[in-house]
Order: sequence, then structure tokens, then C-alpha cells
Amino acid sequence: MRAAYIEQLGPPDLVRFGELPPPEPGHGEVLVDVLATTVNPVDAFVRSGLFRTALPPFPFVLGRDLVGTVAATGPGAGSGFSAGETVWCDSLGHDGRQGAAAEQAVVPADRLYRLPPGVRPEEAVAVFHPAATAHLALFTHGGLGTGGTVLVGGAGGNVGSALVEFAVRAGARVLATAAPRDHAHVRSLGAAEVVDYRAPDLAERLAALAPEGVDVHVDTSGHNDLRAAVALLAHRGRIVVMSGARDEPTLPVGPLYMKDGSVRGFAISHATVAELAQAAAAVNELLAAGGLRPRAVEHHPLSAMADTHRRMEAGELHGTRVVLRP
Repeated sequence: MRAAYIEQLGPPDLVRFGELPPPEPGHGEVLVDVLATTVNPVDAFVRSGLFRTALPPFPFVLGRDLVGTVAATGPGAGSGFSAGETVWCDSLGHDGRQGAAAEQAVVPADRLYRLPPGVRPEEAVAVFHPAATAHLALFTHGGLGTGGTVLVGGAGGNVGSALVEFAVRAGARVLATAAPRDHAHVRSLGAAEVVDYRAPDLAERLAALAPEGVDVHVDTSGHNDLRAAVALLAHRGRIVVMSGARDEPTLPVGPLYMKDGSVRGFAISHATVAELAQAAAAVNELLAAGGLRPRAVEHHPLSAMADTHRRMEAGELHGTRVVLRP
């Protein structure tokens, strides 16, 4: 089969595209004919070695996400999936699992989900990872219930947009920061207020918009201003830190504990199978309802994987998802 893979950790120019032996489903696994995959920042972290995770022996196939059709099931996979069903996964390519960027992939049955009827696979694959990330950040780690006030930093991006959609759906009042070019988009998702993240009086404007404080604070930008975030917190508010792998901000401990506040670090790579399944159910529900549509999608052959990694690391894909087809 054709696949995009690496034979050692390092920069994007180490990504190869070529023939590898096709995989065979083992115990509890499902063989999937891949229709499409995509590229996430965490894929680059794994490829470069920044995110240390157990990898299978090289050559290592890249990629977390896939949408495809069931080809066969291995022993112990149960009778839950039938040949030809359209399915998806967002947790390959790390923790000892080969990736999704190939003509075929094996997926543990408990990490595989059906795509809702009527949802276009080539659109859906672009949102699986950002949407699952957003759901886990808000509900599993942010403890969002019904209502409350949520601040989404970097709301114009893919994860940020999903955060806004899920929070609004949960009845929260959403405040957002984004570049002016993204304001109309973020408002269309239901955000109550959108502020330019570069505004010199940003902290003051957000404080005026949330006089009772923020219950859940999530910033996707990778620049975590914990001093400002703690100042905005409501009593027992939660800050979810989910980006900025090299970020080392100052934490104002005194104000944080005086508010009974908390800071939670979160990486989707550490989500349990049960947490991923819960997020997948929520993603499917919103997809079926017509939500979580990607803003901009580029379609390329799988052979463009190396160039896609390079463009992503160069910051050339703002708001754009690249869908790669085997």
C-alpha cells in the first residue's frame, strides 16, 4: 500500500511517500480502507520528537485522523462493525499505534466510530481532532455544565471555533478573542461578544464584559497569559491550558487560590478510550445537526504530506484544514 511515513524523527523533509506492506488487523482491531486523512499540529510534534510518545518500529506511518470504510475485522473485534460501513478515528499515530496516512490502517475497535448518515467524509475528517479536543477541554477538563460564562481565546481557529459551538450548545455565554478578520465567523457560531486579541485594553474590555467573572477560560493561541486569565476568573473558575508546548508563563498563585480557582493542563493524546468515545458521540451529534463544518479546506493527494507539515510549521495554514486522499 502507499503511505506517508518517516524512518527517523526530525524535520518535515524526512517525510517519505511510498510503498509499505499492508497492515493486518490483530486482536480487537478493524482494518479500514482510508478515504481521507488530515494533519494536526500534534502530528508535527510527534514527527519532530517534541512530543515524546511510544512509537512502533520504523517505518512509522504518520497521522491521527482518518475516515474510511471497514474492510475486515480481526479476531476479538466483535460484531460491532460490518464491511463497507463508513467509520472514523482520531487517535492513531501515537502510543504505539501506526498512523492513518495510508491506503489502509488498522484501528482498535474501541477507538473507531461510525460517521453519521448524510455527513460528507471529506468535510468531517477535517474537524474530528479539533472538535474532540474542544469537547474534552470544555467538559472533561473544564467541568462546564449548563450555562455559565466561557472565554475562548483564539476563537477563529479550528479548535477555537469548535469550543464556541460546543459552549453555546451547552447554554453558556461565550466571550471570544480573535483577529478582526474572524469576528463575523465567530459571531455566526453564537459568541455573545468578540474582541480583537491585539486590543491594548483587552484585559479591561473582557473584565467589563464579564463582571461576575469567567467560569471556564480556554486559550488556543499558544500564548498563555495566566496573570490576565486568573484576574478574569469567577469564584471556582477553571483555566484549561491546552496549547503552547514551549510556553512558560507566570502563575499568580495568591489570586488563584483566593478565588478557589484551578489550572488544568490538557493534551488529547492522554485522553482515555472512554473519554474519546464520549467526545466522539458529542462530535457525531453536532455533525448530524449540521454543525462543526470546516471554514476552509484544501484537498491534496497523500503525497503532499511533507509539504503540508512544512506549511503548517511555517504558519501558512491559518484557519485552513488540509485533507489528504490516498
